[in-house]
Amino acid sequence: MRSIRTLAAATAALLLATACNSASTGGSPGDGPGSATRGVSATSIKVGGIVSMTTASGYSKKDTDLGARARYDRANAEGGVHGRKIEYLGAEDDGQDPAKNLAAARKLVQQDHVFAVSPMSSVTFTGADFLDQQKVPTIGWGTLPSFCGPAHLYGFNGCLVPMPGGTLNQTWPEGLGAVLGGAKGKSVALIATDNDAGKFGIRTFTRGFTAAGFTVSYAKAVVPAASTPNDWSAYTKEILGSRDGKAPDAVVSVMQTPYNIGLFTALKRAGYRGVISDPTDYDPGLLAKDATRQALDGVHVLLQFQPFESDTPAMKQFKEDIRKAAGGKNVPLNMHMVTGYMSADLFLSLAEKAGKDLSVDSFQQAAASFSDTGTLVGDRALPKGRKESFGCGALVQLKDGRYEVSVPFRCYPPIPFD
Repeated sequence: MRSIRTLAAATAALLLATACNSASTGGSPGDGPGSATRGVSATSIKVGGIVSMTTASGYSKKDTDLGARARYDRANAEGGVHGRKIEYLGAEDDGQDPAKNLAAARKLVQQDHVFAVSPMSSVTFTGADFLDQQKVPTIGWGTLPSFCGPAHLYGFNGCLVPMPGGTLNQTWPEGLGAVLGGAKGKSVALIATDNDAGKFGIRTFTRGFTAAGFTVSYAKAVVPAASTPNDWSAYTKEILGSRDGKAPDAVVSVMQTPYNIGLFTALKRAGYRGVISDPTDYDPGLLAKDATRQALDGVHVLLQFQPFESDTPAMKQFKEDIRKAAGGKNVPLNMHMVTGYMSADLFLSLAEKAGKDLSVDSFQQAAASFSDTGTLVGDRALPKGRKESFGCGALVQLKDGRYEVSVPFRCYPPIPFD
């Protein structure tokens, strides 16, 4: 079977073959006198983003844009990067559509002439090969294989879905093991949507949970990706009988919020009393509706950043930056804001390290030997982050209408992925 990366590359190549290619590269004329780098002038650095703001299921990552803007705003208020202000153009909406993702990448490079794309947050990344070929530094949520290897693409918390030879983040398996009082003798069911991201997620998390000591009783990417099912009974029946006719100790959904609401509601109505977990539903805004709040009550949500409930200097700074970017309002925080914020933060850190003569080459050189500590995602290091995540995370549980930390933020040793 061809790898996810091969399929993505083939898709991108097919789309590229049908369109003209007039993009400028990292060595093309810039936007200011004397500049030889696309998107860099004597006074500014032009940056854009690609985010799934609208989707067929209603799920939205639009606050990723707010998070990025908050971090860039603070950088500009502090004087920019070596005297250059960040000219953030905002994020293009790819609608979670592969063709639109590539089109957005081409627009940002060919029409807007950006130096970098940060953030990039979507379940599809057909623009990956194009951006890498055009030498566009791109930073986003490393939940796709494209963030695990290509020279100009970086996950803000490292590579989360590596190819064989890389490593796997064990926050989720180890965290749920702690919730259950140990993984030995415990079983887990994994479910995902029937698309490339879902299949790859099932593959990697099966390996991770098995390595942690769990028995994986069910692991399928079978839920239609185009729309949420109206009837979840077929899925719940398989899951609840997957451990030799009995229910597993934990059900892990590698899906987005609309799917999770339907699945979790069906599981609870069927009488399931085990642990339920997902990686997406850490969002106070979801609690406004009774049905949604009931569906998510008791669910342990995986975080790969410090919980909002923590009181660290980094979290205090994040909250203040978001408040300012939101016009002084204390808006409900969500994980998408962190995605945008930390994508921007890694870009700024690398651009700062690259020095006053910013170019693609100097940016890449900075990334070849970068490390820092104490961030919202823990300790960061490149180029290590091309093959493994930064290894840190936490679990929070929704209880009585509010989130509580169920497993504190910490860093776990990664395991080999083969």
